Amino acid sequence: MPQTAQERRDRQKAEQRAALVAAAHDLVQEEGYEGLTIRRLAKRVGYAPMSVYSYFADKQDILLALAEDAFATLARRIEAQPSDDPLEALRVVMTEYAAFGLGNPNEYRTVFMTEKTRPPAGKTFAEMEADNPAMKVLVSRVEACIAAGELRGDAHAIANMLWATGHGTISLLITFPFHPFGDPQAFVKRMCDFALAGLSTQAVAPLAGGPTACRADPTR
Repeated sequence: MPQTAQERRDRQKAEQRAALVAAAHDLVQEEGYEGLTIRRLAKRVGYAPMSVYSYFADKQDILLALAEDAFATLARRIEAQPSDDPLEALRVVMTEYAAFGLGNPNEYRTVFMTEKTRPPAGKTFAEMEADNPAMKVLVSRVEACIAAGELRGDAHAIANMLWATGHGTISLLITFPFHPFGDPQAFVKRMCDFALAGLSTQAVAPLAGGPTACRADPTR
């Protein structure tokens, strides 16, 4: 069936937005946060600066789009490494997240270490999290660990605590490269094991105000 004029316009707009997001990734990988400006982004793709504003209201909107795209890429990397061992499958989430961050330090700083003061237009932060494919993979693998009896408690809370551990570890490795942490990937694995060992000793309560729909501990 041939596309309608509206469908062609929507496809063209989606392709142009994707081109802008790809160019923004390149800019932050090359030049970091300071290199990402509306003017430089427009120049990179050959658009007029004002045309970029039809896709992104400001720099923070671009950062949020980069975060969404980075999480989608991360989810694909994680899903490419399934495991029958639920704990090992969960470790893959942590190690792939670390590999992404350590392999792209400028982008990690820009996307994940820059304060987000408001959600993207038309979304709440809660909706952003609910649509986050990497978080969905993380929560599902936590739930598998709970079902196997390896962890207990609220899957959403456990997932966020593991994310906080991973983010803190990667942030330190990036911002203090001179500190004697040893091999970065080995240190990430040690921190992952440390976090999982601590979480396995207790039933983890839900986060205050957080969703509880993903609680998967039959003993609670």
